[in-house]
Amino acid sequence: LEVQANDKPAAPEPEEKPAEGAGDDDTAGPADPPRLGASITFAPGVGGAGPRDYSPAEPAEEDLDETDEGHFVPPEPPPLPEADTTAKFAWLAVIGGPVLMLVAVVLRWDMTWWLTTLCVGGFLGGFATLVARMSDGDDEEDPDPGRGAVV
Repeated sequence: LEVQANDKPAAPEPEEKPAEGAGDDDTAGPADPPRLGASITFAPGVGGAGPRDYSPAEPAEEDLDETDEGHFVPPEPPPLPEADTTAKFAWLAVIGGPVLMLVAVVLRWDMTWWLTTLCVGGFLGGFATLVARMSDGDDEEDPDPGRGAVV
């Protein structure tokens, strides 16, 4: 490599100085680049719009078609089966036992043995009744479970 004496590095260009009367404060003018951290906001809803502020455009009325074949409308679900008397009393015991104990504590009743037995025994008895009456799911067993999805 040969270095010639005429190869001098380019001198840096002088920086432009603000015009007089522009002010010497630290605020950035419209021509200045943004300062570091200027885009950070610490309060929600303050500052520019973010990705959660996006809302899709509403379709025009002529685009909406009442007979759209691709729109799925699920059928009405069947009504719930009527609960029998045993299930109703079991739920009453499961919910009523703790509620009765809470009322006794709030009203500062004496926690006698019969009140405690009624609350705890009612809860445990109702819970055991509901668990014992649960269906295990074998009632409607499919004879060929390996069929896969049926479309």
